[in-house]
Amino acid sequence: MLARVRLCLVALLAGCAGSDGTTFPSELNDLARTVYVVRHDWHAGIVVPRSDIPEDAWPALYDLPQARYLEVGWGDREFYQAPAPSLGLAIKALLWPTPGVVHVVGFDAPVEDFFAASEIVALSVSVRGFGALCGFIGDAYARDERGNAQGLGPGLYGTSRFYASRLEYSLFATCNVWTARALQAAGCPIDPGSAVTVTGLMQQVRKVGEVVRTGR
Repeated sequence: MLARVRLCLVALLAGCAGSDGTTFPSELNDLARTVYVVRHDWHAGIVVPRSDIPEDAWPALYDLPQARYLEVGWGDREFYQAPAPSLGLAIKALLWPTPGVVHVVGFDAPVEDFFAASEIVALSVSVRGFGALCGFIGDAYARDERGNAQGLGPGLYGTSRFYASRLEYSLFATCNVWTARALQAAGCPIDPGSAVTVTGLMQQVRKVGEVVRTGR
């Protein structure tokens, strides 16, 4: 029984803006932007080409200047940053709102190579939808009086960073709900209310995107 409770709590923790229906699917032309959704066990990250991100969209965009791609995730600050997340941290995050954190990873390899063991789905969105997605992500950062991001140290893997978020994590605002809201902001027909877990999120993403890799 305890194992089932633990599994449920972690699924909720491993870390949504409305669509007007005009930005997705994108026009099939050279202006379309590709967004990747990558599944990591209990949560999912969003990957975008760094060169497509508007210069003023993310306060920490230049912290990883050499990266070809950037992956961003969001979740409970204490749980996400813990070297060995515990059941106690999971329960704490679910019982009442807790501070959030933004996780950004920079890399150069093709997405399917860098995440060789993960499920990957590619979505094509309009330029306007991509801009809305970047704006949604940028709005998650906590900023100081000068508008700069508040760094919290190295991330979990590769060349990565943690940043303080102005948003709070809760039972109904999990990392997967946040990812769903980000995709919804881009115009994707995703329902955040059905994306509390990564399974619910990925089921929806597969319906509107192209599966690049099924995972292992």
